[in-house]
Amino acid sequence: MTMLSFLQKIVKPVFGSYEKEEFKKFLRMGLVFALIIGIYWTVRTLKNTIFITLVGAPYLPYAKTASLLFLLPVIMTYSKLLDRYSREKIFYILSSVYGVAALIFGVCFAYTQALSHADITGWQSIGLSIIGYGFYLLVESYGSLMPALFWAVAADTTTPDSAKKGFSFVVALGQFGGIFGPYLVNSLPRRLGLTTSALSLYICVLAMIASMYFFRSFFTKTPKELLVSYHGKNEHSEEKAQETGFFEGLRLLMTHKYLLAIFAVISFPEVIATIIDLHFHSLAAHHYSGVHLAEYLGLYGSLVNVTAFLFLICGLGNITRLLGIGVSLVLMPVIYGGAVLGFITLNSLNFLLVLMAGSKAINYALNGPAIKQLYIPTTHNVRFKAQAWMETFGSRGAKEVGAIFNMTLGPLQHSLGVVMGRARHAILASYFSFAIVFIWVFIALFLGKKYKKAIDEKKVVC
Repeated sequence: MTMLSFLQKIVKPVFGSYEKEEFKKFLRMGLVFALIIGIYWTVRTLKNTIFITLVGAPYLPYAKTASLLFLLPVIMTYSKLLDRYSREKIFYILSSVYGVAALIFGVCFAYTQALSHADITGWQSIGLSIIGYGFYLLVESYGSLMPALFWAVAADTTTPDSAKKGFSFVVALGQFGGIFGPYLVNSLPRRLGLTTSALSLYICVLAMIASMYFFRSFFTKTPKELLVSYHGKNEHSEEKAQETGFFEGLRLLMTHKYLLAIFAVISFPEVIATIIDLHFHSLAAHHYSGVHLAEYLGLYGSLVNVTAFLFLICGLGNITRLLGIGVSLVLMPVIYGGAVLGFITLNSLNFLLVLMAGSKAINYALNGPAIKQLYIPTTHNVRFKAQAWMETFGSRGAKEVGAIFNMTLGPLQHSLGVVMGRARHAILASYFSFAIVFIWVFIALFLGKKYKKAIDEKKVVC
């Protein structure tokens, strides 16, 4: 028995059976996704550490606001690239840009993160804040564009039946990057006795180079018949009504209920998670600092991905494969409602660590693959342009809503005290979150029915 056959036998009970070349295709996709996720979770957990160190934890809500404004020109540039270059070239262009930027910030951190511990004033303080905000914006844009581009390519090269079993498998493979990247890479500087996190960024640059190599391998080694997309009977007429330009993705989003519904199910878990996340990071910053904080948040990142992987290998993805996308989508608001109950019941650091890790893991393991399949019965412009707007502003816009709500924590603590202010903020957050959960259920039901109808009738929704 070959290694490939052995792996197929292992994954069959959980993810279903695959033909040989189909299995190899998803293995290649999973390897690229693992690198993207590993990079993202490494810099994501490092982002908060750097920002808290250079700027301060109370300014995190303002950084989320700045990132949302920054993403507008970024997504416009991305839309322009889609009109000029192929999907493969765009992947190489973006990876190269982020690689160079990460290298520059690594050099900056070698100086500024150490400098921040000194007694600094004036222009040095402003410079540190600029670097902190700059790195935050870079990470937010990477997390918005690169996963969205990857899944746009995945949806554009996979049929619905194949995606039903393959996308959960790709997500499971991706968790390996999220498991080993954040904790191992972000803890390495501390283990080597370094006082800055520059080394972590240099490792991420190497991972970006590797992702470009394996992305090329995916297209050159996968048979052409396995790189075909879903085509509906009405696809040509839908595409004729679409245009090119910066705002075509936004126009599509605003004129189709189906896309607005996807936007909502992307946004709702992020709003709730952002509110709880502020309490978690505030408590973490109270207990840890510097490279120790980076290591702790790296542990959190790894825990999220370990939990998501365990969910997937225990058969969570089979809910979508066996019971349908509608069931998967409706389960999410129910689960998040339970998470909110846990949040207002206990507020210790370790409990919030487990709660945040579990909530994000279930979102990645169950909600993520289901949402990616929703793009399959759509046109090319929707998969690439509209999805970019939805993934970017759905996630980041939701974080902005959560950040605006979180801005009330400071005034509440100022008037009621630190402990009572946090408790009052948690109660208000629960009211807000339960209202979101209620609306979320009905939108999930709508999406499940719309998707099933499109596939059954062999049409595209938009």
